[in-house]
Amino acid sequence: MGTIRKQTIISSILVYIGFFIGAINMYFYTKNGSFTPEQFALTRIFFDFAQNMYAFGALGVIPVIYKFYPYYKDNVETHKIDLMTWGMFSSFIGFLLVLLLGWYFRPVFVHQFSEKSKLIVDYYYWMFPFAMGMLFFSVLEGFSWAVQKTIFSNFLKETALRILTSVLIALYFFKIISFEGFVHLFAFLYLVIFIVLATYLYSTKQLHFPIIISRVTKKFWKKMLGMQVLIYSGTIIASIAATIDSFIIAKFQGLAVVGVFGLAQYAANLIQVPQRSIQAVSAGVLSRAWKDKNFAEIHRIYQRSCINLLLLALFIFGNLWLNVQQGMLVLDIQKDYEAGIGVILILGLVRIIDAGTGLNGMVINTSTFWKFDFYSGVVLLAFRLPLTYFLIKNYGIIGSAFAELAAYSVYNFIRFEFLRRKFNMQPFDRKTVYAILIAVSAYFACYFLLDGVSGWLGIFARSIVFSGIMIGAIFQLKLTPDATQMLDNFKKRMNF
Repeated sequence: MGTIRKQTIISSILVYIGFFIGAINMYFYTKNGSFTPEQFALTRIFFDFAQNMYAFGALGVIPVIYKFYPYYKDNVETHKIDLMTWGMFSSFIGFLLVLLLGWYFRPVFVHQFSEKSKLIVDYYYWMFPFAMGMLFFSVLEGFSWAVQKTIFSNFLKETALRILTSVLIALYFFKIISFEGFVHLFAFLYLVIFIVLATYLYSTKQLHFPIIISRVTKKFWKKMLGMQVLIYSGTIIASIAATIDSFIIAKFQGLAVVGVFGLAQYAANLIQVPQRSIQAVSAGVLSRAWKDKNFAEIHRIYQRSCINLLLLALFIFGNLWLNVQQGMLVLDIQKDYEAGIGVILILGLVRIIDAGTGLNGMVINTSTFWKFDFYSGVVLLAFRLPLTYFLIKNYGIIGSAFAELAAYSVYNFIRFEFLRRKFNMQPFDRKTVYAILIAVSAYFACYFLLDGVSGWLGIFARSIVFSGIMIGAIFQLKLTPDATQMLDNFKKRMNF
């Protein structure tokens, strides 16, 4: 766990720097006198649209890359590994299909969104270069996970991308470019970081594109193709389930409401930062452990990820929920966005549940039972789509949040039960209960003691008290060995 912990810490730091920059971006997106809610919402639609186009265009190749790379690494010289040749070729063909489908279905898109979300229609074609960049970058990112070069790819995706966005926001905010110019430049952000990552991997002699078929490809191509076909469907299902909210909200309530929902999503997604980091770092390690049939290591990573991610999720959400209302006031955020405060609460609970069940998805995806991830994804989509549609139509954005809570609770329970029954992997113990009780107690202590303190003073006071209680309890009760080991390593380095 030491390698995973070290890379996770570094990746999380980079990601949080990115989120800090993203928070500044969000401030300028949403403050009075800046972007309108519709303009901000368009940038969120770009991401959701690209997420789906990337899922279609990748053709399921990304999990195949980090699943089978250990077999290439053990049997083929590095410069003869042809995995990325086929990976990039597949994604290129996939993107051509996306372009064709995008052109064919544009009239349907126009019909659905022209009345209440006209900006989506106006900039429809500019979403495709953004989607292309996300697709190609994601393929290289999957390869970076496989070769355990996650820190730089995380930096590009979570930090550099937001820095580039900051530049564009500043150009628009100071009236150097128009909103149209902002969107046109925004569309190429992912292509920029794709080129940078490709250059880095090539310069470090990790990336090769041999055209000669290797013996590993000849041996495993049927298994790889079978996995790719099934995972392709699963990836599309997961992508639609994760992004469908924005499009349904845009259809029924308009683009401005999508902006409100987007800010709430961003706030809740702060909770997922450690989870995203550890997923990237652990992909290659878990693939190797499954190949070597090291079940003890797999169970250890799964169990440790559950308690660590739960503690981090509770820590972040507690600080967020204690201060979100005051934060909007002191930062002069547009009043429209206050309608999303309740959504933050519900989505925060979703993120806590997802984090608290650890790396269940990654453990399944890197195993020989990866087909189950597809089946559980089908259940998720079949449950979530009608529920989301009905609740948004009748209750607005809070209905979307409740639909996500119900769907992902069922989804994570199914995956938890699969690992428990198939491999006897049950990651929870009394420390899980202690973690939840401590977070709840710390929250109410801060709420009742400091609720009357407003402004920046109240925000800092509540954050310090809540964080102090949580951190003290984690070390006092030894809720995770990683915290103790980190403290011991810090003392050694500081000569304490």
